[in-house]
Amino acid sequence: MPGPDGGDHYFTARPAVRSKPGGVRLELPEADHAHVLRTDAGVFSAGAVDPGTRFLLDEGAPPAADDRVLLDLGCGYGPIAVTLALRAPEAVVWAVDVNERALELAAANAAALGVGDRVRVATPDAVPGDVVFDRLWSNPPVRIGKAALHDLLDTWLARLGPGGAGHLVVARNLGADSLHRWLEEQGHPVSRRGSRRGYRLLDVG
Repeated sequence: MPGPDGGDHYFTARPAVRSKPGGVRLELPEADHAHVLRTDAGVFSAGAVDPGTRFLLDEGAPPAADDRVLLDLGCGYGPIAVTLALRAPEAVVWAVDVNERALELAAANAAALGVGDRVRVATPDAVPGDVVFDRLWSNPPVRIGKAALHDLLDTWLARLGPGGAGHLVVARNLGADSLHRWLEEQGHPVSRRGSRRGYRLLDVG
């Protein structure tokens, strides 16, 4: 089944769809200009920063002053990762994805915005096992299926340090409310930070 940008799924390691480079505008509330990020076919939301990610960046939890190791889980071409790096100049941000084309773009976008030295792009297996995260942000890939999504969140929420938290944006029609219940059933405190245009912001932990 094709992914949202044509061709194969954006959560495959090596997209088979032919490269079609492009760019999108990333406008942040605190910035007086828009950043232009490189995109390509075969990555998530290549035509524009998607509404869920936009909501997470506009109204989701910001990094705390003492955060030092942050995670963008399912980073795509990096809009969340570069925003975290810009907002938390003392922190290292891990940008994790299975899509190699997306990781190349995320690295290039971080470098172009002057934060490449603090954004670590990696596949999940390439993140050292001893890295502990203060907090994570994610517009998680719900289309991988419920079981795989639950395993993904279980794995990475377990890598948060004491007092750590996760910040998720999930579409209501793609199971945001059932995911909220499942997280609570696993023992995670969950609060709904906000709702907008069919999306939920969930704070976990």
